[in-house]
Amino acid sequence: MSFKLPLFFAFILGISAAFADDDFDLPDDVQKAEVPKAEDLEAGPVNFAPIEATTTSEQPVSQTESKKSVKAIVEKQNLNLVQNDEDKPATFKAHKIPEDLDRPLRVGIYTGVKELYLLYQGETVHVTPRGKMVRFEADGNSTEDIAHEFNSEDGGCLSVAPDKKSLGKACYPGSIMFRNINGKLDAINSVDVEDYLRGVVPYEIGKLDSSRIEALKAQAVAARTYAYKHFNSRESMGFDVYADTKDQVYKGLESATPLTDAAVKATAGVVMTYGGEFIIAYYHSTCGGVTETLATWNRPDLPYLQSKPDKRPNGKPWCDESSYIKWERRFADKEITKLFKSNASEAKATFSEAKGADFKKVKSIKIKDKLKSGRILTLRVETDKGHFDVQTDRTRWLFKKAGTILPSSFFTVKKEGKEWVLTGTGFGHGVGMCQMGVRARAQAGQSYQEILSHYYPGITLEKFER
Repeated sequence: MSFKLPLFFAFILGISAAFADDDFDLPDDVQKAEVPKAEDLEAGPVNFAPIEATTTSEQPVSQTESKKSVKAIVEKQNLNLVQNDEDKPATFKAHKIPEDLDRPLRVGIYTGVKELYLLYQGETVHVTPRGKMVRFEADGNSTEDIAHEFNSEDGGCLSVAPDKKSLGKACYPGSIMFRNINGKLDAINSVDVEDYLRGVVPYEIGKLDSSRIEALKAQAVAARTYAYKHFNSRESMGFDVYADTKDQVYKGLESATPLTDAAVKATAGVVMTYGGEFIIAYYHSTCGGVTETLATWNRPDLPYLQSKPDKRPNGKPWCDESSYIKWERRFADKEITKLFKSNASEAKATFSEAKGADFKKVKSIKIKDKLKSGRILTLRVETDKGHFDVQTDRTRWLFKKAGTILPSSFFTVKKEGKEWVLTGTGFGHGVGMCQMGVRARAQAGQSYQEILSHYYPGITLEKFER
């Protein structure tokens, strides 16, 4: 069988810098840092990062029509948005999907790579950049073009991977376009939002059984909200979202199960809004019994991101099945000095003396003040050259060791002999939805509407219908 390229051909415009057009930038290194170790993947979520890490002013983060569309259509149809009392399930407001959102989501599944492999019509195609073109080789034949889009057939999916061995697992619904950008290869998957979610939910909440399907539904709604909010957000890149922790982990249908598919289907079209705008649905792994506001990133508060208790009626945290409900880290005197000198810049430490960074000894480590939840607001370190302060979530970077930061900024510190002992709770920044709490609440019988309304008080659930 000879290799034949599909008929569809697309011209690609020049691509600019690798950041979102509407400032959908991460708060420092939060997303990259909050991916758990391999041994934790079975028990917990794959990606503990916030579902969106962006600017958090009261105003919408974008002035594009896609960001205004929810508000516009709600006002157009004279729908009364009801802001519910705390923890009361949000009510549904159903309406036709806005026209500018009624299109496939464009996902950058691979960007800036040297080569890819595609399984197409029974043949393995080697895809590489060649000059300003894309080269496709299969079975001894080759051809080059600026860009080509491959379409899945009969409702199936396409296999694309960075090596031949992984082709057997990859399965992307919709179409995939290959293009050459500055001598590197991009693969863009255009996929229906609901099919996209089938490839997101399994990676963002962990492996759950049927007793926790409401947790899967809650994650589906959060992920769908994220997807629609990001329509056109990375326009300069030529797609809407990345397929990794820069946005949401998406690997096609590789790990989709009947249960995760059922959660997506049961919540089809449902998104979270506040005041007619998509919410910024931050989430994390383990809150330790109380969530935090945006003060942990020194950002203005949002009404639906509050610091509030997250405990069962018996007083125990909902997330107490997490292995991070209590953690401890120990550092020797000499080690702590070396770590602090190395990490001070990344932790954004502010020194009291001009040459304070040249310290040779740590005299004391004290929590100067705390945020509402009990997480650290200011950590003060006394040295032989004065003192320095580290603020809020950045305290986790101060203690970074072997590339790993502290699980959370929710800890105490004391000196025991020649060791500094940190005892803490939680994994992640603590803002928004606590994923381990969601899992427990679902098993206890709470609906996804109740769960989301607890973690994002005052929201409205909008349901897009086609």
